[in-house]
Amino acid sequence: MFKHLLVPTDGSPLSGETVERAIAFAKGAGARITFFCAVQSFPTMYHGIGAIFDAQAPARYHEAVDGVAQDILDAAVKLATAAGVDCAKLTLASAEPYAAIIEAAERQACDLIFMASHGRKGINALLLGSETNKVLTHSKIPVLVYR
Repeated sequence: MFKHLLVPTDGSPLSGETVERAIAFAKGAGARITFFCAVQSFPTMYHGIGAIFDAQAPARYHEAVDGVAQDILDAAVKLATAAGVDCAKLTLASAEPYAAIIEAAERQACDLIFMASHGRKGINALLLGSETNKVLTHSKIPVLVYR
């Protein structure tokens, strides 16, 4: 039924469990996976103290967050490859992670978004993570939420 899963991951413990479950699901379904990590855009402020920053700060910021994202994605790819599941990885920078998740799923022609119920947002994730809830609300692609 599902042949191409988008699996967002942020490196949190639940996200790691979700990666493992998604791999098992994909293996059973004969599906492939695109692992995805949304990275926050560089925060900008044009007034007050934020208006004074090093011109290299955005480049250093993106280099750091891209490095972390690649480490997270590489770990997921390693697990999928060991399980014999065809996979790829993708990152997008966005101020709105939920929008990046939906955009990635659409760009990659995924037919299922397989995601954790919450990520690294702490108190915001007491019931259902705010980003997960936004994906559920706005996605036209089916969403499977792992809890």
